[in-house]
This record gives sequence, structure tokens and C-alpha cells, in this order.
Amino acid sequence: SNPCLPLPVLQAAHCQMIKDLSACLLGQSLRVDCHYENKTSNPLTYEFSITKDNRKHVIHSTISVSENVYRSRANVTMHKNLVCLYLQSFTTSDEGVYMCELKATNDYTGNQIKNITVIKDKLEKCAGFSLLIQNTSWLLLLLLSLPLLQAVDFVSL
Repeated sequence: SNPCLPLPVLQAAHCQMIKDLSACLLGQSLRVDCHYENKTSNPLTYEFSITKDNRKHVIHSTISVSENVYRSRANVTMHKNLVCLYLQSFTTSDEGVYMCELKATNDYTGNQIKNITVIKDKLEKCAGFSLLIQNTSWLLLLLLSLPLLQAVDFVSL
């Protein structure tokens, strides 16, 4: 039996995996955040696509094959409860309805889908911390150089 049938309210709620989909501009890149609630430790597969002119184009996916026009420009990072799509050189021709689809392996509740309409002029700039997530090497460098800086201070005393 499918637990997603809205009989017991709690079980119906259990099936909603994607909590929120948001988009923002990070420099010249579009960033789409797909926040989800982790209901299982099973591996997660994802698909980001865009619908424009009534056609669906796959941008980045582990579920199906992504389209060439997007493949070289897109990358995805996964964090705890967050799947992030970065689309480089974002222009008005990339406007449309973006869709995040998540599926947990062996999850019989089916795929989870959420949409967001992305229009370049209406996008906010991403909050600062996202730069750190995307650019971890820079953060690592900073952390590694802290003891050095302290050592230099010590010498100058």
C-alpha cells in the first residue's frame, strides 16, 4: 500500500521531502538551492531542469542525461539537506521555470518535485556565506594561514 495516500495525516506529511526551492545570483552565476528534509540514509539522486517555451531541458542530473548546452556550464554541490545548482554565465536566455527533482534510492513514495520561476531582473544577490561553500579551497587556505599569522605576530614582539 502507498503511504502517500492522505489517510493518516502524519504519513502524508512524511512524503514531502523537498521543503524549499530558492534562486539567487552569485556573480555571473545562477544558484538554485533545493532544500530537503532527509528522511532516509539512502543515496539521493537529483535532477535540475528548466522549462521554457513549453519545453523541458535537463540542466544537471543523476536521473537522466543532461543537455549539452547546459552540461559545461552547470555543476551541483550537495550538502546536508541541500542540493545546490550553479549555472555559470547566466543570462536572460536562461530564464524560465526551474525544477528540482529528488529521489531517494529504494524510496517507494516516488520523486519529489518543486518549481521556481527565475527572472534575471528579479533575482536577489546570494548571501555571502554561499561564496565560502562554493570556494572551500579559499576557506581552507585562510584556516591554514592563521597559525602562520600568529607566528609572525609572535616574532615581531
